[in-house]
Amino acid sequence: MQFTSESVEVLVEQFTKLPTIGKKTARRLANYVLKMPREEVETIASALTAVKEDVQRCSTCYVVADRDPCPICRSEKRDASTICVVEESSDLTAIEQTNEYRGVYHVLGGVISPLDGVGPDDLRVHELAARIDPSFEEASASSPSSGGSVDAPPDTERDETDPPENGQVDAEAPASAVEEVILAVNPNVEGDTTAYYISQLLDPFDVRVTRIARGLPIGGDLEYADEATLSRALEGRGHVQ
Repeated sequence: MQFTSESVEVLVEQFTKLPTIGKKTARRLANYVLKMPREEVETIASALTAVKEDVQRCSTCYVVADRDPCPICRSEKRDASTICVVEESSDLTAIEQTNEYRGVYHVLGGVISPLDGVGPDDLRVHELAARIDPSFEEASASSPSSGGSVDAPPDTERDETDPPENGQVDAEAPASAVEEVILAVNPNVEGDTTAYYISQLLDPFDVRVTRIARGLPIGGDLEYADEATLSRALEGRGHVQ
């Protein structure tokens, strides 16, 4: 039986489609919207519409932006010889807020996750290789697709889901304008698999592949850190500054 407004129930139902929003939270949001001035509600509605109509992906780095190419790719102040690879556009925002990075980016659109049915061909890894050497795109188009996904960490037997053999590109690849590729993927199984795949894919190129350090957070306590985190912190130790 319907006890409240049908319009309110429709709004509640739409709110529940958002991540982490349950029925109770959706109902609280709907009640809050009812108390908002009409002008503010119309502003929110316009912003939602603009996101779908105006936002696009940069054809170079694939970040979401209002213009193509995006401001970072257009900027002459950015160092195009360094590419930071991130999973999603939100990761780019987090790195930019540090004000420490001056290179450009490449958004993969996710990570390799066999359990979710996400393989290398579902990400923009080949587009990354093509940014380093445009001839890779032509070689990839003329060779059979690797298909499937990668779920094998290093030192496992190679199968059809491993990165393409060096034969797909020239073993003596020409020097690239890109000098370093920084892998800024999350430190989990999917991130490790993705980082391994990309490092093997870019191995034929004259480019340095690095990954952001992992270890203890600022203000963290050693006694509460897990063994894997402590191990990574010891491996990535550096000089005292």
